[in-house]
Amino acid sequence: MGLKKILSLVTVTMLVASSVVGCSSSGGDASKDAKGDQVKVDIFQFKVEAKDALEKAAEVYEEKNPNVDINIETVGGGNDYGAALRSKFQSGQEPTIFNVGGPQDVKDWDGKLENLKDEPWVKEAFDGTLGSVTTDDGIFGMPFNQEGYGFIYNKEIFKKAGIDPATITSYDALQKAVETLDSKKGDLGLDSVFAVPGKEKWVTGLHLLNTALANEFESGKQAYEAKELGFKYNKELKDLLDLQVKYAFKPDGKNGSINSVDYAMQIEQKYSTGKVAMVQMGNWAYGGIEGVNKDIAANSGILPMPVKGVKEDCIPVGVPMYWSINKNKDDAEKKAAKDFLNWLYTSDEGKKMIIEDFKFIPAFKGYESDTLQPKDPLSADVLKYANEGKTMPWVFMGYPSGWGENVVGADIQKYIDGSMSWDDLVKNAQKTWADERK
Repeated sequence: MGLKKILSLVTVTMLVASSVVGCSSSGGDASKDAKGDQVKVDIFQFKVEAKDALEKAAEVYEEKNPNVDINIETVGGGNDYGAALRSKFQSGQEPTIFNVGGPQDVKDWDGKLENLKDEPWVKEAFDGTLGSVTTDDGIFGMPFNQEGYGFIYNKEIFKKAGIDPATITSYDALQKAVETLDSKKGDLGLDSVFAVPGKEKWVTGLHLLNTALANEFESGKQAYEAKELGFKYNKELKDLLDLQVKYAFKPDGKNGSINSVDYAMQIEQKYSTGKVAMVQMGNWAYGGIEGVNKDIAANSGILPMPVKGVKEDCIPVGVPMYWSINKNKDDAEKKAAKDFLNWLYTSDEGKKMIIEDFKFIPAFKGYESDTLQPKDPLSADVLKYANEGKTMPWVFMGYPSGWGENVVGADIQKYIDGSMSWDDLVKNAQKTWADERK
């Protein structure tokens, strides 16, 4: 899922740039460099939704490069990828290709990251997509894709309730729509208006929190460099959270049980079965929804995440994660890894898979043709928000390491179950941020 992410404000220019990416090598170079020996490339990646597509791409690449053996391990979803990656390195089983999320990760993995500044895809990356993995020493990550998140909604339910989603451009309008849905939930067959995955601390401590902090910091890099957290829009964040909690699915009828709801229950058991009208999630969820109910998937869209009085008709759009290469691997292995990634994102065959199989919104030029446009309605909505300039940046990869989930995410769980006040949550967020930055 979409899970840990960063990008400065996406602009129209980024998404409609007309330069054409030159195709990579045929994929044969990696085999030649191996001088007849088998080259093993281990990939340790976080995006559960991309697992099948990545495995398919690896198989196609291996057919073209019989001397290259690509092994893929996926750790994500409800698991902590960062902790799993650290364990992987500590065990001595260091992957060739792994993921980093932004400035903090680049610092944390200093000494393990190959400089990718001379790779052919660099000049094709959209403006702003490389800043969070760029230092004075080089470029240390390749963007996965662009993603956006907001409130995914069921168009048929909204239509039956007499709600025009085009009118939901402010917090007040969202609140009114939620109250209307709640008043009609019996007729609409709803268990509740929202399904809130309180168990998933990344949803609250990274993504939801980002709506407030993206209006305090201009970018993840600025957040990373900030010594203190003002938390200027914490009240507006509380409003957005409280609205969801009040009208959320509660397994035992009490607020605390929201913390037992995970991603699978939110997306597959509730939203994809028409039992809730809305969920806070991003375009990466489309495959999971489609796997349960194609009709609901086809009739889904994304509403804004309105920060009252600040940015109301916007969604956060960013790069979820970056591909990085282990600089300590031998030259043949690093060459094969670089060639695979370049082939995947810049060859005609690879680009088709990026759109059709991965269902990605590319972070690179060269995807302008009609055949390479997003096919699903959620990605199409993200692209529409971006084209209209109705976005806010992802700044959560600039948070102190683990702070978003382990501090704020955990405290939001306490706030939901009533064991922590909002004032204490804000004070603890400010204190722990400052402590981490000392």
